[in-house]
Amino acid sequence: MADQGLMNKTIVRKGNIKNQGNDFLFWQSQPYEKRLATIEQIRNEYNSWKYADKQGFQRVFRVVKR
Repeated sequence: MADQGLMNKTIVRKGNIKNQGNDFLFWQSQPYEKRLATIEQIRNEYNSWKYADKQGFQRVFRVVKR
């Protein structure tokens, strides 16, 4: 995962929406590692967009010795 955070945006295809493939079948054909990596990438991109400068703990935690 050395290229985490980088997205390949070089491929663009224009076509008719009626001729598009089945996303479910495509993702079922991918290995689980790639599916998990893609979900993690989408999650990171969404969090960067939604919570740009607010990432981290939302509360202040204090360590208490027992």
